[in-house]
Amino acid sequence: MDYEKLERVMRRLALEAGDKIMEIYNAPDFEVKTKSDASPVTEADEAADALTSAGLRAAFPDEALVTEEQAASHSQDVRTFLVVDPLDGTKEFVQRRGDFTVNIAYVLDGSPVRGVVYAPAKERLFYTDKGGNAVEEIGPFDKDTVGETRRLRVSRPDNSGLMVVASKSHRDQATDEYIAKYNVKDMRSAGSSLKFCLVATSEADFYPRLGRTMEWDTAAGHAVLVGAGGDVVRFDNLQPLRYGKAGFENPFFIAFAPGVEFKK
Repeated sequence: MDYEKLERVMRRLALEAGDKIMEIYNAPDFEVKTKSDASPVTEADEAADALTSAGLRAAFPDEALVTEEQAASHSQDVRTFLVVDPLDGTKEFVQRRGDFTVNIAYVLDGSPVRGVVYAPAKERLFYTDKGGNAVEEIGPFDKDTVGETRRLRVSRPDNSGLMVVASKSHRDQATDEYIAKYNVKDMRSAGSSLKFCLVATSEADFYPRLGRTMEWDTAAGHAVLVGAGGDVVRFDNLQPLRYGKAGFENPFFIAFAPGVEFKK
């Protein structure tokens, strides 16, 4: 993989998809449909998916592509692939809460090694550069010219008072009970893959997810977090979260800055 080209293409496609999403988000109304798994999908999901998929296929025709909105892509048996969630946080989008993102990632032999997470309503852009380092770019965002960036590093957690981030739309009693095992200084809620990025920027120390997610939900944020010195492990055995699993469904997991002392 040409990582310099990958950085450039993923960044540009995320920004272009964000523009398309915001056009629909700022319209007086938009259509919301229900998929077979009962999750919502909007014309913004579909438009962003068409744009990112076409761009990735044109730039990297020999790479496998898995995308949330194209069910045919879910039947692949792959370990190295591009993966897209064109609009992560559709519930946040529908409720006009702003916590939604465009996610594009590259998985190499089961590990997400490059990714971009763009939150257009919040004007925050996170990605891995060609060397795999996580950065946040400061807007305004030009499609062809990278602006000012800052290198991201995770926190040094203080286990006597941890900063926790949890899901805004999917938090449940099991998650609250698990978080209650820790000494928590502050807890905040966020939607979509922004939770990974808040750990990457040291705005939070860890993010536990005791709920269903798919690989396209997590790969880009996972890559950004790793590029900032963090990691993501399975909740059940604390082994690395891997990708290319059958059905592309994740187990429960914990995203964290090294130094967090896990509770059972």
